[in-house]
Amino acid sequence: MQCYDKYLKAAFKEAATKAGHPEWELPDNAGTYNDTPDSTEFFGSNGTYLTDKGKFFLTWYSNNLITHGDDILDEANKAFLGCKVKLAAKVSGMHWWYNSPSHAAELTAGYYNLYDRDGYRPIARMLSRHDAILNFTCLEMRDSEQDAAAKSAPQELVQQVLSGAWREHIEVAGENALSRYDSYAYNQILLNARPNGITNKGVPKMHGFTYLRSSNDLFEDTNFELFKIFVKKMHADQEYCSDPAKYGQELKPLKLSKPKIPIEDLLDATTPMKPLPWDEETDMKVDG
Repeated sequence: MQCYDKYLKAAFKEAATKAGHPEWELPDNAGTYNDTPDSTEFFGSNGTYLTDKGKFFLTWYSNNLITHGDDILDEANKAFLGCKVKLAAKVSGMHWWYNSPSHAAELTAGYYNLYDRDGYRPIARMLSRHDAILNFTCLEMRDSEQDAAAKSAPQELVQQVLSGAWREHIEVAGENALSRYDSYAYNQILLNARPNGITNKGVPKMHGFTYLRSSNDLFEDTNFELFKIFVKKMHADQEYCSDPAKYGQELKPLKLSKPKIPIEDLLDATTPMKPLPWDEETDMKVDG
């Protein structure tokens, strides 16, 4: 966990004392970076994360992340107020151990996400008061490409996070996690950018996409030719348009953020919901 400096230790002790448990300390049984969940007391079967103490800690830990993000966006809003910009917040794609009961990688990073608790929609709800974009990663990944031992599920994670953001009526942007130059990866990105294809019905579409990254490999002849097709498909085979207003992305002066949302209202969004419907494959394949 990332909470063992003297300030967070004091903050946790104060919170635990207010909750009537001055004896509670920060976890010391969550293992180290290269441990598997089942080898730790905290994340193992019937682990600490399922106890009242564990739930209290994880709620406090994740709430701190949300509150910090909210505060930073407040400062950004003040700095850029009136400028033609759009604020965004990066949410990390912790897809390994997603298919294990404890979701250990996500919990360690501060995303309190379990089968019966949505750890991402409260973040999206917080972003909504700033009219900010949620920027997510690993859009190119498929479950079948991952090591089975890691119980990784990037496809389900992407669908959960994007669905939660769209349900909170905010824009979503994304990026790829690894350098990829193949049609398999490009087609998966295209699917996640437009889960129901080129239609005005169904799931919303992604606001923007950042490709990672420019390199000598990208500009090799075959790779670059396929990349150009990918860019064209991301624009639904449309020609270049220099006027953002014509495709709904005109930048307007940044307005003052709305009033703070009480943490209790943010936590209402932890109720899990099924992801929005996703097509099996994109209707704009680069190799179609």
